[in-house]
Amino acid sequence: MSARVIALYLPQFHPIPENDQWWGKGFTEWTNVARAKPLFRKHDQPRIPADLGFYDLRMPEIREQQACLARDAGIEGFCYWHYWFGSGRRILERPFNEVLASGKPDFPFCLAWANHSWSSRTWQKSGKRAEILIEQRYECEPDYRSHFQAVLPAFRDPRYIRVDGKPLFVIYDVRAIPDARAFLQSWREAALANGLPGIHFVAYSESTSSWSISPEGEKKRVVPDPNMAADVYRSLLALGVDAIASSGKNRAEMLAKGRLARLIGIALHLAGLNRTQKPYAYRDIIRNLFVPEDAWENVYPMIIPQWDRSPRTGSCYDVYFGSTPELFRESVLEALSIIRRKKPEHQLILLRSWNEWAEGNYMEPDVTYGRGYVDALKSALTQPFRT
Repeated sequence: MSARVIALYLPQFHPIPENDQWWGKGFTEWTNVARAKPLFRKHDQPRIPADLGFYDLRMPEIREQQACLARDAGIEGFCYWHYWFGSGRRILERPFNEVLASGKPDFPFCLAWANHSWSSRTWQKSGKRAEILIEQRYECEPDYRSHFQAVLPAFRDPRYIRVDGKPLFVIYDVRAIPDARAFLQSWREAALANGLPGIHFVAYSESTSSWSISPEGEKKRVVPDPNMAADVYRSLLALGVDAIASSGKNRAEMLAKGRLARLIGIALHLAGLNRTQKPYAYRDIIRNLFVPEDAWENVYPMIIPQWDRSPRTGSCYDVYFGSTPELFRESVLEALSIIRRKKPEHQLILLRSWNEWAEGNYMEPDVTYGRGYVDALKSALTQPFRT
């Protein structure tokens, strides 16, 4: 069977003035990756890149090599994280702007709006008092129009990924937008006015949530439940998005440790008291990664090759151990079985991620497995589906 695998892509690996100011001259996420240390026996840290090295995304040659690797794996395109904090404030935009302006690599892409504030916890060890570095602001209609005009050249690019003929645009946290319906409607109208058939809005969401949304759009705190995916997805779809990018990460962790234990772990993490927490077994995570609702026509399941945020946090709080290309391949095959009855246009799978190295969440070759994860995905995607 065919599948549309789209890989989330972090454009962080190049120096910017803001990171120089906050963390020191020349800081990128490679800084955290290189200084990571093993926290338990057989902990695979630090992670060392192989084929592409400790690259700089200002180099077009690197971007071409990334596209070649992804294409060989069977990935349809990259979904670049896009930052817009309001009033035109942007960050990390250079790599994608150069891809757009140069026409290279000739590889499909789309955008995901990372609509969250940046705090000192973004790259800093947990437990320290968080300081807001850049605040995410929502400034209503005039800013909606400015934001749309900023991304319109990308939407018009022939490489831009489309679903049902419409440019695909992922939103990290739709719930955070004060009037999400107004934002979505504004962009849809702007798209039509600029000759586009609309926008295919996708809400990034965990299959469990600490929030519920009323039909009127009001939010309230709730205790997460492993069986609440249908309610979570319906509440987001009611806001006006077209589809859900379904992440089962939080649910899988809850089922692996137990709901109470995970809630206690989150509290300890926020207090900086999580040094003794045990990591998760990757095998346990992928066993509980998907939910029945991922088979809905307008839900796109998410696959995770590996996960280890200890380079950022300095703790085992957010670490999966025991990931291998073979186990990842099994998870991909399960995702393929979930989407097999959908229309070909909607057989989408989100891959988290292509190059989140400081989260230990990447596909790119490293010294441990080489091209193992690339080849595992390719093998799964080219295997005939067995009923």
